[in-house]
Amino acid sequence: MRLNGQRKGSIVPRKTVMQLVAEAKGQIENLSNDELAAEIENGALLVDIREQNEREQLGVIPGAMHVPRGLLEFWAEPEGPMHRDEFELDRRIVLHCATGGRSALAAVALKEMGFTDVAHHEPGFNGWDADGRPVEDVEPV
Repeated sequence: MRLNGQRKGSIVPRKTVMQLVAEAKGQIENLSNDELAAEIENGALLVDIREQNEREQLGVIPGAMHVPRGLLEFWAEPEGPMHRDEFELDRRIVLHCATGGRSALAAVALKEMGFTDVAHHEPGFNGWDADGRPVEDVEPV
């Protein structure tokens, strides 16, 4: 018999998504808006993992490469058939999403894949935009 997706009587540890995000943020470098601006100036690869509709509705940080969250690991995998040349194991890579949750989880995934210089933008796009930082419009696909 199952109760809430678990067998009755079994005890399976459960973490909320916010617990997972908090753990991820403890394992990675978390950048502020000022730190991200400096990273962009220094040539870091800025990766926007938001969905295309978010980008179209709200805009983008200039220079960010769009990589849908569901494809990140596949595009980053150096030996995979979908590999994108922008992803080098020792390149400085900074990930961002809307508010910092998805990018924290994604940064941990890249670290686990062997990427050595990965960070995420803590306030995310929404925090960047609210701070009056540069934003560009995106044409609908």
